[in-house]
Amino acid sequence: MKYTTEIEINLPVDRVVELFDSRENLFHWMEGLYSFDHMSGEPGQVGAKSLLKFKMGAKNVEMVETVIVRNLPDEFSGSYEVRGVFNIVKNQFVILGENKTRHVTFHEFKFQGLMKVIAIFIKPSLRKQSSKMLAAFKEFAENVSK
Repeated sequence: MKYTTEIEINLPVDRVVELFDSRENLFHWMEGLYSFDHMSGEPGQVGAKSLLKFKMGAKNVEMVETVIVRNLPDEFSGSYEVRGVFNIVKNQFVILGENKTRHVTFHEFKFQGLMKVIAIFIKPSLRKQSSKMLAAFKEFAENVSK
């Protein structure tokens, strides 16, 4: 399953990338994130692995992030693995003007085992969650920069 989401942020690209690239800021816009632990490699650099822990309703979900590409603002890509789901997210930041940036995300999901069946029912919610996360980042970035 592949899809793209995007949003316009009313800030210069350098500021958007600065806010996006901060590990501490993740807790302000990634809903449910309560832990981000470095596992291996140089933090934030290609090959680095981190364990992200989310509270999603009554469940705790853990996923492993691996940085694949780091060439900001052109691209920041990572893979995200949780039981039965492998997701690659490619982020791009496009200059639209002096104070306007388009944040584009390209998503590719691969499902295994029981998740192949469950995926049929959750596909619409994945796209919705991705759009919701972009909107949360936009709100955080614009509000913190006032």
